[in-house]
Amino acid sequence: MRIILYTGKGGVGKTSIAAASAVQSAKKGKKTLVVSTDRAHSLGDSLDLKLSPEPQEILPNLWAQEIDSVYEVEKGWGKVQKYLTSLFTAKTIKDITTEELTVFPGMEDLLSLLRILQYYKQKMFDVIIIDCAPTGETLALLSFPEMMRWWMEKLFPIKRKAIKIIKPVAEPILGIPMPSDSVLGEIEQIHQQLDEMREVFSDRDVTSVRIVVNPEKMVVKEAERSFTYLNIYDFNVDAVIVNRIIPENVADSHFAAWKDIQKRYLEMIKESFGPLPLYYAPLFEREVVGLDMLERMGQEIFKAEDPTTIKYNVRTQSVIKEQDGYILVINMPFAEKKELTLNQKGDELIIKVGTIKRNIVLPRTLQKLSVLGAKFENETLKIRFGGVKNE
Repeated sequence: MRIILYTGKGGVGKTSIAAASAVQSAKKGKKTLVVSTDRAHSLGDSLDLKLSPEPQEILPNLWAQEIDSVYEVEKGWGKVQKYLTSLFTAKTIKDITTEELTVFPGMEDLLSLLRILQYYKQKMFDVIIIDCAPTGETLALLSFPEMMRWWMEKLFPIKRKAIKIIKPVAEPILGIPMPSDSVLGEIEQIHQQLDEMREVFSDRDVTSVRIVVNPEKMVVKEAERSFTYLNIYDFNVDAVIVNRIIPENVADSHFAAWKDIQKRYLEMIKESFGPLPLYYAPLFEREVVGLDMLERMGQEIFKAEDPTTIKYNVRTQSVIKEQDGYILVINMPFAEKKELTLNQKGDELIIKVGTIKRNIVLPRTLQKLSVLGAKFENETLKIRFGGVKNE
């Protein structure tokens, strides 16, 4: 089974390219689902169809879905939803609907992950193509399982035991309901599912991320930053799709300057993202809406190629054994040395690049060793481990 995520700056055409890839996949005979995790859903608009919160077949071998957070809460979060509702309505808040109480920021990301995991485990489709939200939200989506795992491991066991003890005393004093063991059990189950999702996202034989760019400076710069962050998380970025290229046969003088600008940035994209495979989509003479135009776009991008195969797969992290210790090597293209900070805490290595932070759980081999030094050169961070860590 394959999972392919399309991400990029808002407005670059991710939705069209995700949908076009799905159409091509279905044409190859693969049972394909294209699903939108973007809160501002536009997948239905791209397909020129009204979509539902459940997968609906729109072509032979092709299903489409726009995940609806309220629908998902009602369907799969029964105990947690009832608890949150009782918690907020225990006092004076009577004029807020259940939906407003139980759909909090980040919920869409969480529900998207759980739905995708369900399809993966049930082997419902051969290919799942995900039309992601803009870059920042996509990074949050991809990091959510790891972040949730960290919080649950650090806080959940203590909190669950404590609540069991204080529940009989706290409820009468505070005048609000404490979560029951069944509510906490449902939360724990969600955590376990997210941990499974983290394994699926990390499996480079299953999941690929593809970055969509336009040949424009701001778009390319954001794509470079997202490529750095995706490498930090060791996700497999297997291709870059360059969208809306003005065709050479467009002779109108109005486009001459734009074509020169695009040529400059196309060269920049080649230099920046090599050796990643690059795929190109032209600026069409009309809007890419509807299945016919999406099929045409998919053919332009992938030609006779299968869009679902893994286009590139080189690990961005490795451990090298040396005589006096080990070196953890992390490929970090486009990162700048001045943006990097590095700390070791317990069995974790905390790497920060700009505003993005990653807690890397170290391999067992390195957990008892101390960080002796680090060097960043040629877009690669090399962290030297040796000796025995002081507890």
